[in-house]
Amino acid sequence: MIERTNNDVVHYYYDSHPTEEDLMGESRPHRALVDYLKHVLEWLFRHQACAIYENFNFFQTADEHEYPLAPDVALIKGVTASPDISWRVGKDGPPPQVVFEIASPKTWARDLEEKPAQYAAMGVQEYYAYDPYKTPLPLSRRKGGRLFGWQLDKDTGLMQRMELGPDGRLWSQHLNSLLVPAGAYLRLYDRYGNLRLTQGEAADRRVEAEAQARRFAEKRAEAEFQARQEAERRAEAEAEKARIMAEKLRALGMDPDHLI
Repeated sequence: MIERTNNDVVHYYYDSHPTEEDLMGESRPHRALVDYLKHVLEWLFRHQACAIYENFNFFQTADEHEYPLAPDVALIKGVTASPDISWRVGKDGPPPQVVFEIASPKTWARDLEEKPAQYAAMGVQEYYAYDPYKTPLPLSRRKGGRLFGWQLDKDTGLMQRMELGPDGRLWSQHLNSLLVPAGAYLRLYDRYGNLRLTQGEAADRRVEAEAQARRFAEKRAEAEFQARQEAERRAEAEAEKARIMAEKLRALGMDPDHLI
C-alpha cells in the first residue's frame, strides 16, 4: 500500500461529519446481513492479504469536500486493512474489487440506478445489491428480484448488468462463489455446492464433526465389545456341549480323549 506523506494528507469533511446515509441509520435486516457478509468474506479470504470494510468512506480526489462512496461491504484483495478512517483510491491502494449494497427504502433507487456508474468510475469490478426484507421493496419487485449484479466491462469502462441464473443467483469471479438469495440472507456457495461459512459456523461444524466422530467411535467400540461377548458365549456353549458329550462317552466306557 502506498504510504501517505504529509503533502498527501487531505482532511476530508465527511471523515468527521455524517453523510446522508449515516443519518438514516440501519434496519435490523440490513445490519444483520452486513455483519454476516463481512464475517463470511473474512473467513473465505483468511489465508491471503485482503481488506474488508463496512460503511467505509472511499474518496477519489484531493477535494476535501468530495462526497464519498461508502458501500455497505467492500473487499480489496492484495492489501491489508488501513489504519486510516477512509481510503483514497490511488493513494492508499486500488479500488475495491467487489462491493455490496444492502437495500434501505431511502437509498435503494440510488443503489440500483446511480451506484453502478459511480462504482464503475471508481474502478470497482463487481457490484452486488441485495434486498433482505421479508417482503421485497416495491422497486425490487418491479425489477424482478432481490439480487442485482454488475461487472465492469474493461473495454468500455462501464458496468454491465449480470444475467440472473436459476432462483435469481449470480456467479462472482472475484469471490469464486455462487451468490444465492435466501430471504433475509445472501448465501455464498463454492462451485461444488458447499456453503461458504463464517468462522463461527466453521467452528460449530468442526465441533459437530468431532462429536459425530466420537459417537461413531463409541458405537464401533460397543459393537466390538458386543461381538467379543457373543464370541465368548458361543465358545462357552461349545465347550459345555463338548463336556456333556465327553461325560456321556465316559458313561459308555469310552475315553473321549482317544477317539479316532
